[in-house]
Amino acid sequence: MNTKESEKLVYTIEECSERLGISKGTAYSLAREGRLPIIRISDRRIIVPKVALERLLEKAGRLEGGSNGEKEI
Repeated sequence: MNTKESEKLVYTIEECSERLGISKGTAYSLAREGRLPIIRISDRRIIVPKVALERLLEKAGRLEGGSNGEKEI
């Protein structure tokens, strides 16, 4: 991650999908279901606050996973 990326306060859905290791379609589905914290700027522009994504990942890390140790977002 370069310095400019570390200074970003928000991510696009595509950037979130890359960071989470999921497809863009899955990220959009999670956003639509309310499981990925988003801010809708317009009909076509959706952003994810960096702090909200970090909190989501921290929360997932504290939850007990299934028998194989996976966490559900």
